[in-house]
Amino acid sequence: MSAICTVLFNGISVSSILLLAALGLSITFGLMRVINMAHGEYIMIGAYTTYIVQNIFIAVAPQSAFDWYFPVAVIASFLTAFFLGFILEVLVIRQLYGRETDSLLATWGVSLVLQQAARSIFGAPNVNVAAPSFLNGNLTVSGVVMTYKRLFIIGLVIFCLVCMYLLLYHTSYGKKVRAVMQNRSMSQCLGIRTDMIDSYTFALGSGLAGIAGSALCLLGSVGPTLGQNYIIDTFMVVVLGGVGKLVGAVAGALLIGLSSTIIEFGTTASIAKAVVLFLVILFLQKKPQGLFTIHSRALDE
Repeated sequence: MSAICTVLFNGISVSSILLLAALGLSITFGLMRVINMAHGEYIMIGAYTTYIVQNIFIAVAPQSAFDWYFPVAVIASFLTAFFLGFILEVLVIRQLYGRETDSLLATWGVSLVLQQAARSIFGAPNVNVAAPSFLNGNLTVSGVVMTYKRLFIIGLVIFCLVCMYLLLYHTSYGKKVRAVMQNRSMSQCLGIRTDMIDSYTFALGSGLAGIAGSALCLLGSVGPTLGQNYIIDTFMVVVLGGVGKLVGAVAGALLIGLSSTIIEFGTTASIAKAVVLFLVILFLQKKPQGLFTIHSRALDE
């Protein structure tokens, strides 16, 4: 029984990473209808930003202050990915609205450029990030082993999810985002600067991916292809849960993360991914709009 609970806990932690990466993608895809294949590279950017902040603390901060590098790195990862996401939207994405195939190809090219840039700056071999001392160790409850690292990741994701909920449903900016998502033309008629909403929302989604990259540093090494390992699962979360819905992203991440972990427990990682993909395809044949959808006249026409 304890082994099953441990597997479920690991599945929830994997779901948390997928949710954090998919949150921003779900909102931007629902808002702009742009397929951003470079989203995974913002996970990589967040991870490398954490690596840089760690090295800065090692070089200039006293040993007693080293543990503070990680909270600083999480914030720095968000800001760096946010800024670079804003730049990408202004220079590339804005020129490709309504051209899904072109946006897919363009962002795929951007992802290759970012990967090569990471190789040129940091080298091809993976680099390691040391976890702060307060995250080392395990918590054992009734035989279930829960690492502090994974518990921290789950807590970080819950915090980000609550912040996104408050932002989208309890602020003026959130009302504008939801208005543009449901009816862009009417929003423009009402004086909403849809171009700025697009830019800031795309940057926000990129920033959340940066936080996901920072969290991934606690679970493994960092390399130029880090984002590619998660981009497919992230898109599956968005499509399965329903575009533009927070509750859909949560449900999709839990279903895919838990399914992958449970199937992998009795098989292999490759078989688990194949089985999950097959099940998602079967589900989408019955319900192509996903588990949750946004209903409006503009979207239903």
